[in-house]
Amino acid sequence: MGTGVATYIAWSDVFVASAIQANDKHSTFPDQELISSWIHISPTGDITVFTGKVEIGQNIRTSLSQVVAEELFVAPEAINMIMGDTALTPYDRGTYGSLTTLQISPILRMAAANLREILVEEAQKTWGIKSSSLTLSDGMVIDPSSNKRLAYGDLVKDKQLLRKVNKNVKTIAPEEWKVAGHSIPKINGRDFITGNHRYVSDMVLPGMVFGKVLRPPAYGAKLLFADTSEAEKIPGVNVVKEGDFIGVTAADTLTAAIALASIESSWDRSPPVQRSELFEHLVNTAAEKKVVSKGLVDAYDQGDVKLDKSFEVDYIAHVPLETRAGLASWENGYLEVWAGTQRPFGLHEDLQKTFDLPVDSIRVYVPDTGSGYGGKQTSEVGVEAARLAKHVGKPVKVCWTREEEFKWAYFRPAGVIQVRASLSDGEISSWEFHNFNSGSAGIDFPYKGGKKHLEFHRSSSPLRQGSYRALSSTANVFAMESIVNDLAISLGEDPLRFRLRNLENSRLKAVVKAAAQAFGWERQKSKDNIGYGMACGTVKGGYVATFVEVEVEKNSRKLIVREVVTAFECGVIINPRHLESQVIGCVLQGLGGALFEAVDFKDGNLTNASLASYRVPRFKDVPKMKVILLNRADLPSSGAGEAPIVCIAPALRNAIHDASGIKLYKLPMLPSGIVPDNA
Repeated sequence: MGTGVATYIAWSDVFVASAIQANDKHSTFPDQELISSWIHISPTGDITVFTGKVEIGQNIRTSLSQVVAEELFVAPEAINMIMGDTALTPYDRGTYGSLTTLQISPILRMAAANLREILVEEAQKTWGIKSSSLTLSDGMVIDPSSNKRLAYGDLVKDKQLLRKVNKNVKTIAPEEWKVAGHSIPKINGRDFITGNHRYVSDMVLPGMVFGKVLRPPAYGAKLLFADTSEAEKIPGVNVVKEGDFIGVTAADTLTAAIALASIESSWDRSPPVQRSELFEHLVNTAAEKKVVSKGLVDAYDQGDVKLDKSFEVDYIAHVPLETRAGLASWENGYLEVWAGTQRPFGLHEDLQKTFDLPVDSIRVYVPDTGSGYGGKQTSEVGVEAARLAKHVGKPVKVCWTREEEFKWAYFRPAGVIQVRASLSDGEISSWEFHNFNSGSAGIDFPYKGGKKHLEFHRSSSPLRQGSYRALSSTANVFAMESIVNDLAISLGEDPLRFRLRNLENSRLKAVVKAAAQAFGWERQKSKDNIGYGMACGTVKGGYVATFVEVEVEKNSRKLIVREVVTAFECGVIINPRHLESQVIGCVLQGLGGALFEAVDFKDGNLTNASLASYRVPRFKDVPKMKVILLNRADLPSSGAGEAPIVCIAPALRNAIHDASGIKLYKLPMLPSGIVPDNA
């Protein structure tokens, strides 16, 4: 079992309350080497698991519960999961990058397996036996020979067992899983359906008031002067001024909004980059290109088929179901903040810096949050609430409006992608790929042959930008799979066969074959204005292929997405139903960015900062869909929250070309929904 230190703590039946009282004043975060930092069993047998990851709709509360339940031979419902609480959970950099299943799932599995072995050891000591045939079931250790039973809680009661996590502990093989690997309903799903779940925006503390913050009129504007006298006259309103930070609090949101609107302010505006200048600006402000090798230049020049194309990718917004919300309370120098963030410890660190507080004077809580898509990794709303609460001496809640969420969150980066590729004797002989601004994720070229040059160029972004589901992989795979498709067509070869002939990764080939078979790639088209398209890619341990069928109406040129088939593989599957939901969610979200989502701006102002003007996918946009999951029990699980999004755009683009002969090089491709006569 290894050596070291870990602790069983004899928790009372009122676990959460006593845990909060016992841990409010710790000066460091829990030691990640200790079993007790991850799992506790109370004397009544309650099992509590701790993780700094947060639930933002990806159903990790369920999948992580399954992992622990599997190793401890209990039902998933028996697991109480404490998530995103900086006073109780081990430090975690954040819930992003599809890392929860890849990194935290194995840690919790190992901790639970260690705990299982300790329970068996304690039972052996209690019974005075050395039998290796003891079994576990439903919170009991059982001796089959005598039918004696001991509850988990009885085995840990009043004991101090010191252990570190033994990383060599034997875990249950996927082939033997009874809980993990199976579809179970969402843990606490009923609370969401019935409205019993409390988001931060639902929470109320005694004496709480509501806060609003003064925002600039345009991106990059600097505050010159603010007259708050009219706001200060409103009964019950407090005005907070701290440098350029100006906010108000009131007993209700309407009064706070009126007070904010009564503040007269003037701002210095620097000349902004216009949307019409965006792509030229990104290229012109980028770092200088590295020298391309002479071998690659020669290979391109000597190619039988040569393509030289530029792609443009617009900013898009995250549009989370729940806008940013933060609730803060100070008591005797101790700060508590509730916020819907993907990085509770990141918020904790920002609060430390803002208020110059020690680690043990801050606690951040993250209730299960209404989606993020990479867009809630920053700390603004929690810090705003804390600033206001400190000044007014009361708990303060700040909830961003939908307009604020659009304007003052960050966007998926815009970009320009330049690709030069060639074929010689039917083989890829050169591949030169430059991404300006949007990022390097997904830039690797999975096809064999030829000289390659892959380069990301940082640019000056006129709008605030940051992480988005799959990062820049969506843009890079769009450009890559569009050009690969065009190379195949230029050669006169079937795009599916061309890919299978040139792909080097067997896992990527497997999803391509599975999707092609389920889609029926070889089937006859029912009309001449029907098009088939495909694309494939690999992102963060996930392998995906998407095939689509579209129709371009002959008279109106309206695009109809008739069918989407996606095959996905990410190692061994923990919960098939929830994995399928992740894939479907990715594809549908990707549909918006592929066809019509784009941030519009002019003179430093966002001009479509509402759901009435910013188009997102709706029920009427949902096509016939099929998901094929490839379960690899021989491989560890990877995350699935990002990779499935990357192929829908290029698959649609290639299908549109197949149906209409039109090649598109922009994201979004069809803001109006109409396929142009020429492009």
